[in-house]
Amino acid sequence: MMANNFLGTKGSISRAVLRVKCHVRNNSTAKYCLDLVRKHDYENYLCTLLLHKDIRRTGFAIRAFNIEVATIQDQVSDLKIGEMRFKFWETSLAEIYNDKIPKHPVLIELYIAAKTHKLSKTYLKRLISSREQFMLNSTLKTIGDMDTYAENSVSSIYYLFLETMGIKSVSVDHAVSHLGKCQGIVNIIRGIPHNVKLGRISIPQDIMLKNKVSYENIIRNSNERNVQDAIYEMASRANSHLIKANKLEKDVDKRVKSIFLPFIPLRLYLEKLQKVDFNLFDKTLQQRNNLLPIKLLWYKITH
Repeated sequence: MMANNFLGTKGSISRAVLRVKCHVRNNSTAKYCLDLVRKHDYENYLCTLLLHKDIRRTGFAIRAFNIEVATIQDQVSDLKIGEMRFKFWETSLAEIYNDKIPKHPVLIELYIAAKTHKLSKTYLKRLISSREQFMLNSTLKTIGDMDTYAENSVSSIYYLFLETMGIKSVSVDHAVSHLGKCQGIVNIIRGIPHNVKLGRISIPQDIMLKNKVSYENIIRNSNERNVQDAIYEMASRANSHLIKANKLEKDVDKRVKSIFLPFIPLRLYLEKLQKVDFNLFDKTLQQRNNLLPIKLLWYKITH
């Protein structure tokens, strides 16, 4: 019986994937965005697949745009070249809102989304400016700076999703703000091992100072207690935002629930981090959770 249920659930996911692929297979720009998100952001790829069909295409456009600007930092060694690339996206965004049809596949999809759903230019600009500022200075001085970066680089995505759905609600904005902050902080935590190799330390300085963590501790991939304590503080902050978002989400309209699907991978990651005693360099943290598609579908069905 269990096997039959499992296969049924897996089949439902497969059908959802097929529907999306059929929808975009004759649309090269939409397919480009979908493939880009699948390649670079698998967890959010799964979450976006399960968005309502009316906003799914726009969801992939927004996430693809975010990936384009988020990956600039890792693609360049010269900051001047990085600044030029950010300038390209900033100029292209301005052209979209001046009704100039772009040629880049992600920008074409964003143009369609912006015109169809009247997306705010402000939130899209925040995705660019927050990443550029982080490239130029990846040092976070305080926990508050970490929250601000997470808000601008991730919560902005969820504000755009709400605009796509035509939702105007202070309480829902508050909920997705906390969701974005949690995801932004988790992104920072997950990115530490990679950023260390590039000489970037993104643990807030006040947390490092409080726990007497040195740059050498991080560069050596140290698993010392003080490093674990610093990661624990960051994870606790993320979890606090997740709890608040979860509490606020219970009162939102049912049609908005799918936006909160990232709850699942975020909670699973924080639980796994706790199980390895906040050893950020434990290799199990890099392993993909093969049950995630089923857990996401179950969440959508039951909420």
